[in-house]
Amino acid sequence: MTYRDAGVDVKKVRAAQKSIGDIIKATHKLPIAGRVLSGFGHYAGLVKIGQETLAVHSDGVGTKVLVAQMMNRYDTVGVDCVAMNVNDVICVGARPVAFIDYIAMRQPNEALLEEIASGLVDGARQSQMAIVGGETAIVPEIISGEENAFDLAGMVLGTVKGRPVLGSAIKPGDLIIGVESSGIHSNGYTLARKVLLSRYSVDDNAEHLVQTVGEELLIPTRIYVRPVMELLGKVPVHGLAHITGGSFTKLPRLNDKVQYVLDNLPTPTGIFRQIQQDGNIDIKEMYRTFNMGVGFCVIAPKSSAEKIMRTFKKHRMHCWQIGSIEKGAGVVAKLDGKKESL
Repeated sequence: MTYRDAGVDVKKVRAAQKSIGDIIKATHKLPIAGRVLSGFGHYAGLVKIGQETLAVHSDGVGTKVLVAQMMNRYDTVGVDCVAMNVNDVICVGARPVAFIDYIAMRQPNEALLEEIASGLVDGARQSQMAIVGGETAIVPEIISGEENAFDLAGMVLGTVKGRPVLGSAIKPGDLIIGVESSGIHSNGYTLARKVLLSRYSVDDNAEHLVQTVGEELLIPTRIYVRPVMELLGKVPVHGLAHITGGSFTKLPRLNDKVQYVLDNLPTPTGIFRQIQQDGNIDIKEMYRTFNMGVGFCVIAPKSSAEKIMRTFKKHRMHCWQIGSIEKGAGVVAKLDGKKESL
């Protein structure tokens, strides 16, 4: 099975995104106050107002909310919503400072909102930022399905001190340091659900999982704010990447004038091995769809590597060198002993 078989054609999605980007570029000259520094195409948009550089980003949880509904557990998806936003905004070197959420529901449900809110607060605490507002919409004609059906999204505001980290400094000889993920995070769930939930119920156990299928699928997305913020300004960092939908294929958005060589990626274990095995999924497709155990990447000169690794270890996050930067273009990964273009 492929991501496309499951219903998500990444090529079509990217073509649509490019079309939207071409359309909205016309608005970049409109602000009377402020100036757009970086718009569509990176992990977050940047606007300079006076001496302040602000970063903004919006994201949601995707079809992971369907697993929450099946489990009747809603206290973790709020963490995912915060994580998907803050992990992106730190990729431009911004510190998250404020967050707002949007919850669309089939019908009013106070208990459900309280559970979601508890997760949002947990994520905000980990990110050291404030939740300053939000919106709850009751839209039964749009949100269909079970009584507890809902969708969840958010937006984050960040501030950049000094120069943004946009990837232009990435050069051959730099190292790519990967930081361990907590699981499949909040991406690829259309494929993961098609594979796992066609064979198991959420309460079943599976060969490579240490928890039930539902519990594994609901593990919250890891938040990388604190170690990344600790690094910025202290050691040279040339690029930062949150590994989400499209996985490692998105690395060239940082800098498309170099080649990303991934020759020390982790072997699939746990839920990744279970999905690959049960779905009979090609190894290349796995590394194009899921984070495969690497939730975040730091690209930096060799002189920064030791300090970077010590900092993540201090925050109890395992990291290691997964590759390097070479001359060329695109992403090349060593999979099952063979070099593959992703």
